[in-house]
Amino acid sequence: MIVLTEIKDVREHLRAERFAAAKEGRELQIGFVPTMGYLHEGHASLLRSARMDNDLVVLSIFVNPIQFGPNEDFDRYPRDSDKDMALAKREGVDIVFLPSVDEMYPQPTKTRILVSELTDHLCGATRPGHFDGVTTVVGKLLHIVAPHRAYFGQKDAQQVAVVTQMVIDLNMDVEIVPCPIVREEDGLALSSRNVYLTPEERQAALVLSRSLRQAEQMAREREGATVAHILQELVRTIESEPAASLDYAEIRSFPSLASLPGSMRAKEAEGKLLIAIAVKFGTTRLIDNVILTMEGEK
Repeated sequence: MIVLTEIKDVREHLRAERFAAAKEGRELQIGFVPTMGYLHEGHASLLRSARMDNDLVVLSIFVNPIQFGPNEDFDRYPRDSDKDMALAKREGVDIVFLPSVDEMYPQPTKTRILVSELTDHLCGATRPGHFDGVTTVVGKLLHIVAPHRAYFGQKDAQQVAVVTQMVIDLNMDVEIVPCPIVREEDGLALSSRNVYLTPEERQAALVLSRSLRQAEQMAREREGATVAHILQELVRTIESEPAASLDYAEIRSFPSLASLPGSMRAKEAEGKLLIAIAVKFGTTRLIDNVILTMEGEK
């Protein structure tokens, strides 16, 4: 495993690897997993998928300052380089790209990538500018690595939708591969921010997966369940937990993130439905979701 900190070194190394493969008469398949570090088994699942699909796996670890708002947790975002390197080595990563902020942004950036409409709601509504920072850094990283495939966790379903739209709109030659949410045995979705939770908040946070399971069951099994009815029950369950402070609970089409009429029966929906929530426990904001494939019953 090679650890590189400069953009030029990543490009030179990958250029040499591609050239060596071409001399053997084959195209080197590169898989890329962009992360902010503090890696856990959710990230490991992305790396395993990348390892399975590709000849060479690149992992980036970069806590991106331009996707954090002024009152968010950039400075205290958890970091543990030794743990990250051990997990990367265990999962067979070939190259770790570990740039500094100065390397990625040697001067204040005057160019941003903005995906409209998809970023106006859900996390975009309460974190203005967040997704501009995400798409800008992901665009830079895809330009640097030039992978065939890039892997993203479905836990941030809006991010998956936004990055996929960016790739389509800008004709980027990369496949965005969404990967399933990885959960603890008790249902809590893995997140680097879980480390912020007190033991009491950690227990309270189980309301996230519990409420989503109930919403999914309603959507699939209750004949007359409308979007509004499912949302009402979802909110009621979350608010029954005293330690939970609801940011949002929404049901939208996926990946378009289009809104749905509250009167629509869930079973009438065609394609995929995203049931997404964001909830604060103390100072820690967690997101979770479930994506349902519906058959559009009439």
